[in-house]
Amino acid sequence: MFRRFLPALLILFALFARADESLRVTLSVGAHSIEAEVATTESTRARGLMHRSELAKNAGMLFMFSRPGTYSLWMANTLIPLDAAFLDNTGVILGIVTMSPHDSTIHSSPDDTAYALETNAGWFSKRGIKPGARVQGLPRYYK
Repeated sequence: MFRRFLPALLILFALFARADESLRVTLSVGAHSIEAEVATTESTRARGLMHRSELAKNAGMLFMFSRPGTYSLWMANTLIPLDAAFLDNTGVILGIVTMSPHDSTIHSSPDDTAYALETNAGWFSKRGIKPGARVQGLPRYYK
């Protein structure tokens, strides 16, 4: 009996395992929008934007953590320069760091962080976005 359902179970498992990778949200900071992939699992957060040679102009990745805390980002195997904004659970930007490709520096959140938003380097500064600004459109999901 189990053998009969095994192929269906494997397909369902594959769909759920990849669902996190296809989730995208449109976020806004003031008048500025960004299309972000959402990383909700430990494996998708660890992979982040590694091995990508480019990121669209107004694209990014939103890291959602299981609960607010101190989290760190790094650039192992990341080919493009990135900015990362650490956000509290209401979307307020706590801090912004610029990270260089292949840099082993660990960038930690300045306070209890619920989300981190990675964008192309300079995305925030080019738009005059600083700590204290609020990111709108964040999904309310915790694993």
